[in-house]
Amino acid sequence: MPRKLSKKDIDLLQQLAPEFKSLDCEGSGAPYRSILPPLANHFAASEKDFRSRLEKLNMEELQYLLLLIENGSESLGCIPTDYMQVFIDLVIEKIGEEKAEEVFRTYVEKQKC
Repeated sequence: MPRKLSKKDIDLLQQLAPEFKSLDCEGSGAPYRSILPPLANHFAASEKDFRSRLEKLNMEELQYLLLLIENGSESLGCIPTDYMQVFIDLVIEKIGEEKAEEVFRTYVEKQKC
């Protein structure tokens, strides 16, 4: 579900990607509508880098992202599979397998980018 990023979303994206400067994607010119896809596709240099950025999230921030995923506000469709696995592994470690399985199901169901 496309959305306009809130102040909280923008702050979170800036925390995860300090090099983030504009709400618009440099490649397409379209505004970012989620947090994880631009992090994976535009800012993280590798899966390892993606992981290290995600590890900056505190529990409240991670739960906020999970809530956005659960309510359909956070798009997962454009995230490469290997990067999604990194996120799922982090959710397993910090929250648990049940929540990670929910995230995975959402990812599989909404593959459209």
